[in-house]
Amino acid sequence: MFELFATGDTLPEAYHNALLALHERHDVTEVPDYNTRQYEASMTFVAENPLAEERISRLFVGDPRSLEQYRQEMLDGILDFEVDRGNWEYTYHRRMEGQFDWILRELRRNPDSRRAIISVRDDEDLKSGSPACLQSVQYLIRQGALHCKVLFRSNDAAQAAFMNAFALVCLQARFAEQLGVAVGSYTHRANSFHVYERNWNLFEGYVRRLKSGDEVTYPFLGGWDELMDDAKPEIAQSVAAQREK
Repeated sequence: MFELFATGDTLPEAYHNALLALHERHDVTEVPDYNTRQYEASMTFVAENPLAEERISRLFVGDPRSLEQYRQEMLDGILDFEVDRGNWEYTYHRRMEGQFDWILRELRRNPDSRRAIISVRDDEDLKSGSPACLQSVQYLIRQGALHCKVLFRSNDAAQAAFMNAFALVCLQARFAEQLGVAVGSYTHRANSFHVYERNWNLFEGYVRRLKSGDEVTYPFLGGWDELMDDAKPEIAQSVAAQREK
């Protein structure tokens, strides 16, 4: 199994370099649970300045509304009620929220701590057909900045990884603001970084675009931030309607 490493100054640059690395070196492996095949490698990608512009990749399946909704799901738990209803087994927010205050207390107690870890994996995953992909999130304050290191057991490179990383960087930034420190690097580790066979053409299109020299990013500030803000009323209305069903 290939062990890959990619870096970049911005989040999109790191993600794009990870896509290129996966394209260059991967195994084709079977996925019996889903009756398909995948390109697969283990991947670590690092964004040294995850809030730097341009912050939005053009190479993900989504738009400002879907990205804003996912950010709210991860940080604020806007769909946690689906777990309470028994419709979903979990949300990342529901798994993590009870540990948020402890993370802040621990890093205020000892800014040099190595203990500030959110554990996402749960005993329920042992008997689930859809166990959580995200396993843990660790925060470390070093040289006055909050660094974030996440571990996924499994991560869809073409359809999920950028949205996952964007939302987790937003959570990192929220904690950094509450702690009064700068935002440091973001490290994204996926033991299985993969592209399912149904998305191989999509993935090839991403790689062609990266190699073509075409524009592959959007600005967040003065661009997508405004579009995401504009989407908030529609998201709130949609969530309220879903809650009332």
